[in-house]
Amino acid sequence: MPLVGIRKRSFTTIASAIALVAAVAALLAGCAQATDPVTGDQPPGFFPVAPVTPSGEATSNLYNLTFVIAVIVFVLVEGLLIYITLRFRRRPTDTDLPKQTHGSNPLEILWTIIPAITVTALFVAALITLNDQEARAANPAVVIDVTGFQWQWKFDYPAQDLSFTGTGRDGPVMGLPVNEPVRIRLHATDVIHSFYVPQFLYKKDVVPGRVNEFDVTVRDVGTYFGQCAEFCGLAHADMQFSVQAMTRTDFDTWVVEQQQATPSQGPLPSGAPSLTVTAVSITAFDPATLSAPADQPIVFNFINADPSGQPHNVAIKGANSDGSDWSGLPLAEAGQTATYVSPPLAANTYEFYCAVHPTTMRGTLNVGGN
Repeated sequence: MPLVGIRKRSFTTIASAIALVAAVAALLAGCAQATDPVTGDQPPGFFPVAPVTPSGEATSNLYNLTFVIAVIVFVLVEGLLIYITLRFRRRPTDTDLPKQTHGSNPLEILWTIIPAITVTALFVAALITLNDQEARAANPAVVIDVTGFQWQWKFDYPAQDLSFTGTGRDGPVMGLPVNEPVRIRLHATDVIHSFYVPQFLYKKDVVPGRVNEFDVTVRDVGTYFGQCAEFCGLAHADMQFSVQAMTRTDFDTWVVEQQQATPSQGPLPSGAPSLTVTAVSITAFDPATLSAPADQPIVFNFINADPSGQPHNVAIKGANSDGSDWSGLPLAEAGQTATYVSPPLAANTYEFYCAVHPTTMRGTLNVGGN
């Protein structure tokens, strides 16, 4: 049968296409290894970050196994395609179609059995890894109740009588001892969130009305940053936190320091102007514009009337003498009131905000008539 309508492709064209694909792949691989010039952080690549937990190590091993199998399959399939394309390409002397073969029982059996064995092996390996991830210690060394809400985290240590609510974009710090099982119980008060620390190689959803929990044993001392990994609204990107893993001795010292670090409110300054401001939701103060005289401390009578039940406070951007933000403490829980005293402010226009919801709760403070 004559070859009618088949466009002739030269070996040079095919080789050029292969070279182009190889160049693009090399470029992408080089970009994947680049580090952030500011933070020095390694961007996401082909492999997960180095795990710091035994269960994370098991997950990493499973990923590496799967990756190797995928590479073998890719090289085999693409290699055969390239070989067949080059080996059986049309030549100038070809005038008829080659002999056509329809089906091969040995090949069909082979490419059915091999994938079946591969998938079964990966299923067993994944089941073993999952059981390792979900294992529970009979007596965890520390229990931490984690509450996610729009858009912050709260860490409660029932046995140590400690509680930390995040403020700002850095969020709260979770302290825990290394080489000991720690149980983390997850709660949500509004929408679905997700607790995620990359170095744990583990992510768990935080669901309203349900308590999800898992155990983690961190092997290495260090600080590891976490975040909410489930889009939860306007300030989702602000839901960050950090895990500070330390030795048992340092952890016990840290607990004592935190128990003794209760903020105290000194006496109110005589004659200072007083302002009343109310948190009415996770997005608004009432009023949103305030005025106060210059060069005097300001007393804030703060009312948390937010029906969502979330904590709030008042903070002022650039109010401290060193240019940093001032933040009123302690936070006022839902239905509570608090009194904060800011430092004296020069005449200017300032931005005040809630340190728990810095992106969505903002207002204007005019000082000195500006």
